[in-house]
Amino acid sequence: MFSSVEEVWSKLLVTGYITEHVTATVVYLAAKLNRPILLEGPPGSGKTELAYAVAKATGAEVERLQCFEGINEEKAIGKFDETLQRLAVELHSKSCSVEWEQLREELHTQPFFTSGPLLRALQQPKPCVLLIDELDKVDQAFEAMLLELLSVWQMSIPKLGLIRARTIPFVVLTSNEERRIGDPLRRRSFYLRVEHPTPQRETKILQLRTPGKSAEFHRHMAGLAKALRGWSLEKPPSISEMLDLAQALELLQEERITSEMRDVLLPLLAKTEADRRKLLLRDGWASLVYDAHQYSVETIEQ
Repeated sequence: MFSSVEEVWSKLLVTGYITEHVTATVVYLAAKLNRPILLEGPPGSGKTELAYAVAKATGAEVERLQCFEGINEEKAIGKFDETLQRLAVELHSKSCSVEWEQLREELHTQPFFTSGPLLRALQQPKPCVLLIDELDKVDQAFEAMLLELLSVWQMSIPKLGLIRARTIPFVVLTSNEERRIGDPLRRRSFYLRVEHPTPQRETKILQLRTPGKSAEFHRHMAGLAKALRGWSLEKPPSISEMLDLAQALELLQEERITSEMRDVLLPLLAKTEADRRKLLLRDGWASLVYDAHQYSVETIEQ
């Protein structure tokens, strides 16, 4: 996928993903050694985006398994298409001579199996990016099922048999830390802690995505992001939400956020009623705007 750490860094930059040397090095080593990367950190800090950036940088497809509480192996691996199996039985039953044992075996082959994202990732003709998102939402039994895939790149599927990888995917596991990921998966993976970006890094991200705005605008937006994330909101803004806000201000032809813009911008920033009420507190918005300005000044000084 990559020939050097420098190539990782430069190709991710082209996709709009700004990272530091450590992350670029881990991505390079994970690709070379066929090891998963476990990314842990708060929601909206850019964990999922790294997987898509690697895919864009390499021209690979993304197979995404979105985890949720109660997910089962059928959702992840796939299942037999019972409708197609019944149709095959009906068609064969019209024949005068039916080899039922042979038909039974045929019904449990891959043409009758609808693959889920894990199996599709193993069967890609060229390596893809396998994103297993929000792994902290599943239980330990589901984690155990993943170990075979991530250890020996094969899957044992009841009635279908052993499926070995046609190609080995680049695997990204993400966790918002709602539950601690088990040690077996941790030992198998390279680990990266992902926090919200510093104002300096967020300024660079904003510059890439809204190149038509001024340097002062980008610094102010990065300062606002830091101020909002320091307000103990229920849903602090993600990087993508700050990019949405920056693009909204660009459409409104505004260079900076002022105290008078509170009511217009609240729907873009407050994602719960509790957060909306908090930002509506007397002098709350004005204080937020002041903090954003101070942080933007610090960005210049650093």
